[in-house]
Amino acid sequence: MDFFYTIFILTTITFTFTIIFTLTRPTRRFNLPPGPPGWPIVGNLLQVAGSGKPFFQYVRELFPKYGPIITLKMGTRTMIIISQADMVHEALIEKGQVFATRPAENPTRAVFSCNKFTVNAALYGPVWRSLRRNMVQNALSATKLRMFSEVRATAMDKLVDRLKTEAEANGGAVWVLKTARFAVFCILLSMCFGLEMDEKTIEQIDDMMKMVLLTLDPRLDDYLPLLRPLCSKKRKRAMEVREQQIAMLVPFIERRRVAISRPGSDPRAAEFSYLDTLFDLTVDGRSDPPSYPEIVTLCSEFLNGGTDTTATAVEWAVARFIESPTIQSRVYEEIKSVVGERKIDEKDIENMPYLNAVVKELLRKHPPTYFSLTHSVREPAKLAGYDIPKGVNVEIYIPGIGEDPKLWTNPDRFDPDRFLTGGESADITGVTGLKMIPFGVGRRICPGLGMATLHVSLMIGRMVQEFEWRSWPENSKVDFSEKSEFTVVMKNTLRAMITPRV
Repeated sequence: MDFFYTIFILTTITFTFTIIFTLTRPTRRFNLPPGPPGWPIVGNLLQVAGSGKPFFQYVRELFPKYGPIITLKMGTRTMIIISQADMVHEALIEKGQVFATRPAENPTRAVFSCNKFTVNAALYGPVWRSLRRNMVQNALSATKLRMFSEVRATAMDKLVDRLKTEAEANGGAVWVLKTARFAVFCILLSMCFGLEMDEKTIEQIDDMMKMVLLTLDPRLDDYLPLLRPLCSKKRKRAMEVREQQIAMLVPFIERRRVAISRPGSDPRAAEFSYLDTLFDLTVDGRSDPPSYPEIVTLCSEFLNGGTDTTATAVEWAVARFIESPTIQSRVYEEIKSVVGERKIDEKDIENMPYLNAVVKELLRKHPPTYFSLTHSVREPAKLAGYDIPKGVNVEIYIPGIGEDPKLWTNPDRFDPDRFLTGGESADITGVTGLKMIPFGVGRRICPGLGMATLHVSLMIGRMVQEFEWRSWPENSKVDFSEKSEFTVVMKNTLRAMITPRV
């Protein structure tokens, strides 16, 4: 739908219903946090849409004026956005059980999530507990992660080979995000399905996953349901994408079912996969195991949850290495001192304090997303003295904590030494203190935290061990501007020059 036509429709609707709204609005008044005044019906929707800014930037500019907790009315949705550590601690730690659920989904997302049958989207309750327990214990535990060490080693070799091939064909220049994304997707695909696939098949599944994410991007009718009759083509397209997603993944699900029911029938099949745990999964409150569409949804969640977040972190890491050759050199020298001439292995990472400090600083300064997954309250609650009604979206603005000068010394500076000689510390799980929360915090903290940090550490370690990274074009400065694209990525995707280490 043309943007300006949409704005015209919204404006017409707004003025048409203003008098009706004024006469029929409820008398109940909540003491909501402050925020910019909006229009009847649409609230702040037109202001956000018309600002021309990414949503995270629009919100960032509101905090100095309205304070660390604000309210935005986005059509039929009310968003309460928090950007201060003590308020996040109050909500997600002190009152964690109350703030642990999710708000209602729009119809499109409900189709792809099988009505919230995922770890991330499920309402707080028995279904969520069953799905999360299964994912953590049977796919993401330290024991299970170790089972896929060879898969990661193979993916790292492919990553290096791809970078070399691309550099040889382009005068030493490579696209960082694309290559990193493919490598981590290979790892997750193998962990999920336990099947060997050729690169063409992997790329086809990856393209499908990206298409699903694009389809799930918010639309105006998500905020104003009365516009849905005007968006029937987009809803139809979403259903087509869902059908394509199921049609593409079900054959691999069936192939894996055969492989585990007849051991040896597929000699290339892995001993274990996340998918194996889903066929007969017992979900509290249900008598039947997951259906194939539900299994497709859970597998897609596993793949999408760890791909772009990891690849984005790798791109930002390389940008920081180019900006600061000293940091890059120190990582390389630490790797040499620990592993010598052999390839860095994931078991080596725990013996590399500087690499670990780099990763922690990377997650502080460049969290993969600027908003944690949306929370909602199970019952009316109070937060920082304000009312939090049922049904509102509670959003956590992550950079507000990781860049808070009250919590950090020189927070705008990228400085891994703050965690070593600088004497600063931060527990990214939030258990011993809340200073940075790249994976969320509390009951709904990302279950893939351990896997993500392992993948980021291993990938950037191997990339620095194999290559020296420089700016492209030569002597140009890195542009650290941001944009939102599933995750918060570099506005101008990073191309770099690489030179193999001697």
